[in-house]
Order: sequence, then C-alpha cells, then structure tokens
Amino acid sequence: MTSAAPSVPIIDTHIHLFDPRRPQGIPWPPKDNAKLYMPALPDRYRSIAVPLGIVGAIKVEASPWLEDNQWVLDLIEKDPIMVGCVGNIDPGKPDFAKHLERFHKNRLFLGIRCGLLWDRDLNRDSAKPQVIADLKLLADAGLGLDTANQSPELIKTTLRLTDRIPNLRIIVDHLPQLNPPTDPPVLKAYMADLRELAKRPQVFFKISAVIRRVNGRVITDPAFYRERLDLFWDVFGPDRLVYGSDWPNSDNWAPYPQVLAVVREYFTAKGSAAAEKVFWRNSIKAYRWIHRDPKQPKA
Repeated sequence: MTSAAPSVPIIDTHIHLFDPRRPQGIPWPPKDNAKLYMPALPDRYRSIAVPLGIVGAIKVEASPWLEDNQWVLDLIEKDPIMVGCVGNIDPGKPDFAKHLERFHKNRLFLGIRCGLLWDRDLNRDSAKPQVIADLKLLADAGLGLDTANQSPELIKTTLRLTDRIPNLRIIVDHLPQLNPPTDPPVLKAYMADLRELAKRPQVFFKISAVIRRVNGRVITDPAFYRERLDLFWDVFGPDRLVYGSDWPNSDNWAPYPQVLAVVREYFTAKGSAAAEKVFWRNSIKAYRWIHRDPKQPKA
C-alpha cells in the first residue's frame, strides 16, 4: 500500500533529525540499528515528504544534549519545510530559565519535550516545586510541552499538570503506541483520565507511532487500526488530534508512504473538514508554528 499526495496539505508534527557523522556522534539512534543509523536531515525528509503532499514539519528532540538544541535550530533555519522544533531543556535543573531564554529568542523554538525518556521521569519530577516553577516559565513564554512515551501514570500526571498550570499547552505524543490497560479497574481509571483531559482545550493528542508489528509481521492494513483510532476519535474529537509520522524512527516498522496511508485513509473518510483539522489546522493551535513557505496553509 502506498500513499499518493492527499487532497489537503499536511504539517507533520513529529520528525527527528540527527547526523551520526558529527565528530561528537549522537546519543540516538544506536549504531546497531541499520535502518536508522544514517543522516536524517531536512533534505532527505523533503525528498520523501513533498511528493506525499507534506508542506511542513516540526522536529522533536532526539537528544538530551543541551547544545543539540542550537544544532537543530541552525539546521532547520536553512530549510523552510521546517516550521519549528521541540527542544530539550530539563525542567528542575539549574539554569533552566537561562537556557529557555536563550533558545526562545529563536522563533523556531516551539517548546520542550519531557516525560519517560533519557532516564527522566515526569511522574516523579512533577512533584518537585522547581519543576513546576520551570514549567510555568515555559507556559508564560507561550511555549508548549510534549510528553514522551506514554503510560497510564503519565496520562494522570499530565492531567495534574493541567490543573496546576492551566495555561500550559501540552501535546501528548505517541498515544497510539500505548496499549490500554487490561486490568478492568486500571482501564476504567485510564479512560476517565483521557476523557477528563479531552475537556482541557490546551491539551492535544498526537496520532503518531500508529503502525504495529504483530507476531513478527508489520500490519499495514488500515482496517487493523480502525478500532484504536475510533477510540481516539470518540474521546477527543476532530479538534484535538494532530498528525505526526515519527520519521525516521517509523522506518523500523514501514516506509513513510505506508505510515501515512494508514492514518490518511482513516481521517479522509471523516470528511475534508475533519482531515484538514487533523493534518494541519489543529497543529497551528497546538504548536504556534512558523509559516515559512507559501504552500504552508494559514487558519
């Protein structure tokens, strides 16, 4: 299955960029991953994405190294298909405010990502007053927070953060990757938390990391994913979902055209208005990304 250029433009809100040829190397991906351990730069992404109707992309952090924020900003400035980046500054650590001020001076810096990655734990750290204070600085700067690598506990933590920092825009990454709990009481609590989050207009949910491998075989039939996508559609509706590919990490499962085709078929069936919201309109609200090319749509 392939994906021809869609009838609506697409802003891909989740790609990763890195270059293992740098003298200092890269913290991710590992060298033993032959599918990923090669340069993933804007020109390579553009060659794949533009024929599919993608007009803009947001780079999401793939490194805990502070100076990689600057490396990314310098890199994406050179290619207008890149409409912004989500960086990595660790809330609660010394000099968070100084680093935030530094990177926020660049219009392409849209926010930070934290959660369950790089040996960090937002569930634990969100109980620390300094972490909350730093996230309030993020919110007051008009920047967003991507939460990484979902779990039922992280969903609950996200809900608590919206109570403590109501003006913080939060984007929940890779929710399709999370298998719902099988224990009935845990599932009930998890679904209650999702429905409560759905009431918070400052929270968005990323349709990314959708493709799965079952018994060693990658499933690319859109029908296989319909029940999972129906759940997100029913809970969050068309106004809170954004599309992200997770490229090139998605290459571990399938080539980009197949990754897009599964999501595109589902949402185009919902009608052009819904498809526009998921594929680009909602991303403007979620990220406040920077228009850099006439092909990039405006609300």
